[in-house]
Amino acid sequence: MIKKIIPCLYINVSEIKGDISFKIYRDKDRTDEMPGELITVCETFEQNGADAVMLFCSANTDEAHERFIYCIRDITRSIDIPLYVGGAVNRLEDVKKYLYAGAAKAIVKENSFDKLNGDDLLISSIERFGDEKIAIDNENSILVSDKDNVKREVISVDDEKEMASIMTSELIYGVTGSFLADEHFDFYEKKEELSRMGIDVNSSIPNFTFDDFKLDQNGLIPVIVQDYKTDEVLMMAYMNREAYEKTCSSGKMTYYSRSRKSLWIKGETSGHFQFVKELKVDCDQDTLLAKVKQIGAACHTNNYSCFYRDVLESRDMSTNPLKVFNKIMDTIRDRKNNPKEGSYTNYLFDKGIDKILKKCGEEATEIIIAAKNPNPEEIKYEIADFLYHVMVLMELKGVTWEDIIKELDNR
Repeated sequence: MIKKIIPCLYINVSEIKGDISFKIYRDKDRTDEMPGELITVCETFEQNGADAVMLFCSANTDEAHERFIYCIRDITRSIDIPLYVGGAVNRLEDVKKYLYAGAAKAIVKENSFDKLNGDDLLISSIERFGDEKIAIDNENSILVSDKDNVKREVISVDDEKEMASIMTSELIYGVTGSFLADEHFDFYEKKEELSRMGIDVNSSIPNFTFDDFKLDQNGLIPVIVQDYKTDEVLMMAYMNREAYEKTCSSGKMTYYSRSRKSLWIKGETSGHFQFVKELKVDCDQDTLLAKVKQIGAACHTNNYSCFYRDVLESRDMSTNPLKVFNKIMDTIRDRKNNPKEGSYTNYLFDKGIDKILKKCGEEATEIIIAAKNPNPEEIKYEIADFLYHVMVLMELKGVTWEDIIKELDNR
């Protein structure tokens, strides 16, 4: 079983005279405040190689807690590693809100009771959302179900030196600890060290050495870079041995600049880093394909992709489905922000939620009727109609296609 390294933060959310403030701490005793914005801190953990992030919230008002829940939604839109969230869980509704905001797991205390009706909150949560969505806080550790539905512990360690001996146990899911919440902690480096000790971690040790590749006359291999979500080609560059090994060990795309004749960490000066999601080699082993999470723009012109100018384009080219959905969402968003006279989309926004919900219901009924028709063309039309109205609803409620895809992937 792959063992996880999980930084944990304790969040104090308070409301004073209507103003909401967040304070971030490395440990539950709150003696060591963490600098920075919560979203940025979580992004930094992901970029440094953390396997997940754990958050515990305390809030002094319902409004403060609601603000924290909105913050969870923003965090899960920004990071791809799982977010486990606990604290301020007093009712089944609190568990639901954490999960609906995007948390991979809600953390519920053992022997806790629903303040609304007195039911065992842990049992109710597992019955409602499933064992895989609920982590158990038993004071000494966090119990997490793995894919085989076996509960294993996330243990808090006080010293980095303890990690290796603890992680050898089959009963351990992963480790956390206040020292892991340091924004400069290099999880990639630690996981390489643990991997060399025979501990199964989510390390970035490659299946190929640089000597396995066919290189050009300068000892370089070309790298094609794609957005890992959309498959959009972002750029092409070259790697030498040092760049390849640095990329694998750091998780950040590193290249060899032929013009400067030096190593080049993408984003080192611009902040537009590329974080490796996949690295593949072609059949001839002379070209690499990198799928990355791109921060900002890939191109020095500030375009997202270096390939932003058309040379030749087929009119009947196939289209990425997510791009189509996002293009329509962009149009709907533009209509909402810049109303256009005679626009049906603006008519729906003007009429409000009840009208939009009514149309979604009507279109869903049309799908059912069309499904009884042997001609598939009718159902395609009705599904497209339904999706359009759902997208208007999504825009009204602030939900994106990325949110939907992530939720489906979590299931």
